[in-house]
Amino acid sequence: MTSSLDGIRFSVLDRSRTREGEDGSVALRDTVALAREVEALGYHRFWVSEHHSVPGVAGSAPAVLAAAVAGATSAIRVGTGGVMLPNHQPMVVAEQFGVLESLFPGRIDMGLGRSVGFTDGIRRALGRDKDDADRFAEELAELLGWFTGTQTAHPQVHARPAEGLRVPPYVLATGEGASIAAEAGLPLVIGDLRGRERILRAIDAYRSAFRPSPWSGEPYVVIAGAVAVAGTEEEARRLLVPEAWSLAYSRTQGVFPPLMPAERIEELAMTPKQRDFFESGLKGHVYGTEEQVGDALERVVKESGAQEVLVTTSTYERGALLDSYRRLARVAGLTRANT
Repeated sequence: MTSSLDGIRFSVLDRSRTREGEDGSVALRDTVALAREVEALGYHRFWVSEHHSVPGVAGSAPAVLAAAVAGATSAIRVGTGGVMLPNHQPMVVAEQFGVLESLFPGRIDMGLGRSVGFTDGIRRALGRDKDDADRFAEELAELLGWFTGTQTAHPQVHARPAEGLRVPPYVLATGEGASIAAEAGLPLVIGDLRGRERILRAIDAYRSAFRPSPWSGEPYVVIAGAVAVAGTEEEARRLLVPEAWSLAYSRTQGVFPPLMPAERIEELAMTPKQRDFFESGLKGHVYGTEEQVGDALERVVKESGAQEVLVTTSTYERGALLDSYRRLARVAGLTRANT
């Protein structure tokens, strides 16, 4: 039987989440190990992220981590979801990805976001200002110009070895990201499977305003979000509990903590405000048995017209997370493609 998921690419974004009682080195090694596992399962690409001064996230240098992932794998595409361009000079980003593409030709993606440091202290440490996000479109154009040799901001300066290389760029949609992607003629990454009506409006606007570019001749939509698959619906829901609690804690305490086991979280005496944030954090995701998740993803893909699903799930139990990715690979037909 033909599924509406046939031909849809499935990829993974891992945030290198730390677990309670462990340091960042364990989380980073887990990210590399997970990349090898999902490559074997047939996923299309594996991305890493950028966060600064966050106790629960070890991934602060995505280009460095992407190099480790690419070196430990052989075929899966590797990239960032994303490099936060306002935190960096465009020439430096071009050089980093030029090095990556030179070392791992034809396998590197350049996912780019427009967020700046989360707090005033982080922004000061990065030498950035909150308003720097407003220059994203300008900095994006400069970055792409370093690859094509057409940037005019710094005449007679060249980004080596980036110039002349083709590293596919993707825009992560936050705020005006969708319209910037359309104007630049770049693929769009948008999520996270919640706020469906708002997301669909943004996707429609992106397609309507898309201007073909040397990077992409037509719109390309990657829809991102958490997907949890288990033997029962309740088991799948429990996979989402650790991340939901981290979000609730961060919104009430101002600190994004390492992941805790689901059973401990369910025994916590949460304040009413924490409970509201926690329950909200469990909504809008795709979870359940393989059949339930397949049906839900078919609806999401049909409504959005997305060509790709980027899965961003985090949970405390590593074995359960890998089992979820194995089950999702069956749902998506990835294992059939590899047998």
